Amino acid sequence: MQRTILPYKTYSEYLKEKYKEKVYKLPVNLPITCPNRDGKLGEGGCIFCADVGAGFESLSNTVSVKEQLLQNMSYIKKKYKAEKFIAYFQNFSNTYLDTKQFASYMEDAVIDDVVEICVSTRPDCITVEHLKVLKQIKLKHGLEISIELGLQTVNYHTLKKINRGHTLAEFIDAVTAIKSFGFEICAHLILNLPWDNIEDVIENAKIVSALRVDQVKLHALYIIENTILGEMYKTGEIKITPVEEYKERVITFLEFLYPNIVVQRLIGRAPEENALFVNWNMSWWKIRDEIHGEMINENRYQGKKANYLEGKALK
Repeated sequence: MQRTILPYKTYSEYLKEKYKEKVYKLPVNLPITCPNRDGKLGEGGCIFCADVGAGFESLSNTVSVKEQLLQNMSYIKKKYKAEKFIAYFQNFSNTYLDTKQFASYMEDAVIDDVVEICVSTRPDCITVEHLKVLKQIKLKHGLEISIELGLQTVNYHTLKKINRGHTLAEFIDAVTAIKSFGFEICAHLILNLPWDNIEDVIENAKIVSALRVDQVKLHALYIIENTILGEMYKTGEIKITPVEEYKERVITFLEFLYPNIVVQRLIGRAPEENALFVNWNMSWWKIRDEIHGEMINENRYQGKKANYLEGKALK
C-alpha cells in the first residue's frame, strides 16, 4: 500500500529524521500551578481551564518524576514498540518554580532511553536562570531540550477575554530568550476561540513564522463543566464555530505557515468527563483525516501563501 504524503511537515516524520527511530512523548505531571491561578497575576486561571489543568491523561503528581516515566515507558514500549522517549513536562506552568527546585525535577528525568526533555510553560514564566538550568542538562547529559509555550492566540483582546494573564509581548520576549540558548520552541494555539476570526488565524501563522518558531501545536476549543467558559456556553454568551469552519481555519493557518515549521498536531484529544463540548462529538482522528483529505483534493498545503516575509514588496 502506497503511503500518502501529507501536505504539511508532520511531527512524527520530524522525530524519525532527527532520531532515526520511533520516539514517543511521556507525560510528566508536577505538583505545581500557574501565576494566574494562585493570585500572583490573577485567580481562577484561563476561563477554559479545569482544576486539573491540561494533563488529564497524566499520572498523579504525587508519583515521582522517575516513576511516572518508568510506568509510562513500560506501557508505550509494549504497545508501540518504541525504544526512545521524550520526557514531557506537560501540565500547568512547569517553570513556575524557583530554579533549584526546577533543576531537581529536570535531573530526575534523566534516565535510560530518554533522549529529550520537553518543558511546557507560559511565556511569562521563563527566565534566563531557568534556561541556564536546561543548558546545563543538555551539556552534562547530552539530551535535546525543547520548550512548549502556551500562546493560544496573537489577538491580545482575546487573550484578555480568556484571562490569560499575558499578552503577545511576553510571548515574543520568551521566544527571543529561548532562541538565544538554541532550544527548539513549540507554540500552542487554539484556532476557534469565540472572539477570533479568520484574520486572527492568519496572523497567528504569520507571527509564529516571523519569530522563527520551530513547531506549532493546534487545539480545538473544548468546554468543561464548572469553568467560566462553561457558564458562558450554557447561557449562550458564546457560540462554537461549526466543524467545517474549524477545518477551514486549520487549512488556512497551514497555508500561511512557513513550510519549515513542524506541525505537532491539527486537533487534540480532550477529556470527555464533565465535558459540555468536545470536538463536535466526533473522533479527533476523523476531523484530522478530513482535513488531510480536503487539503489533498483542493491542492492546499503548508506554506502555499507564506510570501509575506523577507521583503515581500521587493519580490
